[in-house]
Amino acid sequence: GERAGGGGWSGVEGMGGGGRKNTTGRARRSAARLGRPFLALEDGCLRSMGRGKHGHAPWSIVVDDLGIYYDATRTSRLEHLLQFGTFGGAECRRARRAIEHLVEANLSKYNHAPDFDLGPATSRRVLVVDQSDGDLSLTLGRARPFDAMLRDTLEEHPDAEILLKTHPDALAGRARSSFDPARLDPRVRVLGAPASPQHLIAQVDHVVTRTSQFGFEALMAGRSVTLHGAPFHGGWGLTDDRVSVPRRTARRSVEEIFAAAYLRYARYVDPETEQRCELETVIERLALQRRLQERNRGTTVAVGFSRWKQSFVPAFVSGIGSTVRFGAATERADRVLVWGTREVGEPAQVWRMEDGFLRSVGLGSDLHAPSSLVVDRVGMYYDPRTPSELEALLQQGAFSEDELRRARVLRGRIAASGLSKYNPTTAQRVRGNAERDVVLVVGQVEDDASIRLGCVDVRTNEALLTEARAARPDAHLLYKPHPDVVSGNRIGAVGAAAQIADEVVADASLAECLHHAAEVHTMTSLVGFEALLRGLRVVVYGQPFYAGWGLT
Repeated sequence: GERAGGGGWSGVEGMGGGGRKNTTGRARRSAARLGRPFLALEDGCLRSMGRGKHGHAPWSIVVDDLGIYYDATRTSRLEHLLQFGTFGGAECRRARRAIEHLVEANLSKYNHAPDFDLGPATSRRVLVVDQSDGDLSLTLGRARPFDAMLRDTLEEHPDAEILLKTHPDALAGRARSSFDPARLDPRVRVLGAPASPQHLIAQVDHVVTRTSQFGFEALMAGRSVTLHGAPFHGGWGLTDDRVSVPRRTARRSVEEIFAAAYLRYARYVDPETEQRCELETVIERLALQRRLQERNRGTTVAVGFSRWKQSFVPAFVSGIGSTVRFGAATERADRVLVWGTREVGEPAQVWRMEDGFLRSVGLGSDLHAPSSLVVDRVGMYYDPRTPSELEALLQQGAFSEDELRRARVLRGRIAASGLSKYNPTTAQRVRGNAERDVVLVVGQVEDDASIRLGCVDVRTNEALLTEARAARPDAHLLYKPHPDVVSGNRIGAVGAAAQIADEVVADASLAECLHHAAEVHTMTSLVGFEALLRGLRVVVYGQPFYAGWGLT
């Protein structure tokens, strides 16, 4: 970079670079000449959803002022921590909880690979882990040749099934494997597809590797490990080491190695806030992302979507081991995705998509892209004629204390911030009435699917207003027409609204209306549920998803 201070280095306190890569040579020499520290930067052990080569930024890195963790030819800050550090009971308990969460959530350094089912086991299983040929961790980790590792494994486990996991970069054609498939022993079964590390580890009895982090992840899962190199987790008494590092004399537990590598050595950034955070936050983020993306595995053919919707739909149904394309319902796929209640014949499986309940700032009819969508694999929440996943959750679902606590917090935040499904910027104020109850009547788009499918007798905004006036003749009736109707994009205008209602507010926000209301009348609008979130009485004239559960 440019020299500081008009040609001098007085303002430079240190230099940094990518681990032990060749590109750091100049910076290392400059730091040594100037008497400044060199900081080696590398990805952390819990990096991101996908690989950096796919554009995924790291959520954790390590900063090492002594060396770097994969270089066994010299000490590193991590090795120094393990050799001389002290780890208390609280820190080890924290490490154990994090280990259990990582294993349970199926998390690894990268988390884009799908689960891989090995099938029924007929004998003991030994997993051999391949690495990219020429990887720095092999040369600096004093790794034995791959052929020697595999030969020893075959000899030492004569009755076991030997599995060989190919490195992801080799599978993608970006690197060479360390082995020649044509020369492998017939006993070796090559796993030639992407596979989640923890899911594989759960299906084997023993793991053999040279310097891969896979070895430590196997220790975390309680598996025995043989190392034919000197990674950061080797030499502390937990592994069968074929390469020794004499300076590593301390004996360490899995929790202590984890505490050193994951809690002290690595630094984390919350991908949502882009601020420094603790390991547990990144675990929660990755666990949630992996859980959601697992739902979309396979091939999805999206049918009948406008060009505009095609711009945002894939982000909501992509995921681990998934492919999304736009085409016809007759195409070969694991599922067909359609918008709403569109009929597509009799495909194997239909997923139905609609706007979510906190959608956007602005209307969809004005081409504001959604921040949330729902995908239902059974029916659609606004169609009471058939079951839906949401109805099944409400009918049969059990909710943990943590989920209910989270729901209470979110309910409070939504109500306090005045959020709604759409969030247009409005300025109109509600007059209200201090002498009478204010009853909010919520207009809708009259040809909306929720009215066509979920209403029996009251099916228009005028009929809704008339029924509300009959039910509450002494109330101050506040009528809010639907924004899509006000904008002229959809039908549902009521010419006599001002004669039936006491006040018509076309441009007031829902938060403003709900603030004044004591009661809400609606056909099927989501505003009815938003009113329930705020503790208001709600009367429904149709069959929305939130009706029928004792609240309306």
